[in-house]
Amino acid sequence: MFALRPSNRRRNIWAVSLLDVQPTDRLLEIGFGPGVAIAALAARATRSHVFGIDHSQAMVRHAARRNAAAVRAHRVHLTRASVEQLPSFGDPLDAILAVNSVGFWPDPVERLRELRRLLLPAGRIALVSQPRSPGATRDTTTRAAQMLQAMLTEAGFAHTRVRTLDLDPPVACVLATNPTDMTS
Repeated sequence: MFALRPSNRRRNIWAVSLLDVQPTDRLLEIGFGPGVAIAALAARATRSHVFGIDHSQAMVRHAARRNAAAVRAHRVHLTRASVEQLPSFGDPLDAILAVNSVGFWPDPVERLRELRRLLLPAGRIALVSQPRSPGATRDTTTRAAQMLQAMLTEAGFAHTRVRTLDLDPPVACVLATNPTDMTS
């Protein structure tokens, strides 16, 4: 269902476009669902690896089918895992994406600190929120973006900025970078 809803596909493709993915970037998506953004990330990171974690084994299976060729080529690696027990990704990552999942994380600021340690200096993160509560409006999206921005700042990320996609309700993507001075 999530993969077929045009607004979900559009939201995920848009979020990937904001990350400025390069062919050699090592990427992670947290809570990849049916794997729409994983496919878009893999299409851009053609000479590297895309990792994904999701707590649902059903989503791992679905995303693996959607991305079968990239999985067989060992460019996409999908794992059933939670953000509070991250597997090893080997070398540092260039970028991390999480779409509509931060609200489910226990202690999200601490999770963001852990994710920051996985990123290269100047690595990028994109946290996306499209509020789905009954009666969600542009104001609901604005408040969600402000909350994500505050969490990223508290976790030590820099240069936060918000982009908005005009859907109903609007989608906010909060982008930030890992400071090059890792003592921050």
